[in-house]
Amino acid sequence: MKKNSLTQVFATLLAIAASSIALSAQAQAVDVAAAEKLIEDSKCGKCHSVDKIKDGPAFNKTAAKYKGKADAEAKVFKHITTGPMVEIDGVKEEHFKIKSKDEAGIKNVVRYILSR
Repeated sequence: MKKNSLTQVFATLLAIAASSIALSAQAQAVDVAAAEKLIEDSKCGKCHSVDKIKDGPAFNKTAAKYKGKADAEAKVFKHITTGPMVEIDGVKEEHFKIKSKDEAGIKNVVRYILSR
């Protein structure tokens, strides 16, 4: 009986873990269409693209820079919402802020950038 009980407990714990992982992945899913629309509306494409260097870094370069870093989302979120000074062709200027006050939408854009 002990072996059967342990097997049931293990199976239950495994099911809970699998469910948690699935829910976590769902919560982190990127709404690509919404992210691309907000990026377009905010005119981010003037200086950035997914894979080509323009005046600003390509999103895939940003994703590579922050890969595996625990504070990646927070750093990118701060960068696109606070308008820090950036250097373009040797000239310092204020980075444009994303044109949204919707935190969920902005976080979606952050996840989009970091997933490229």
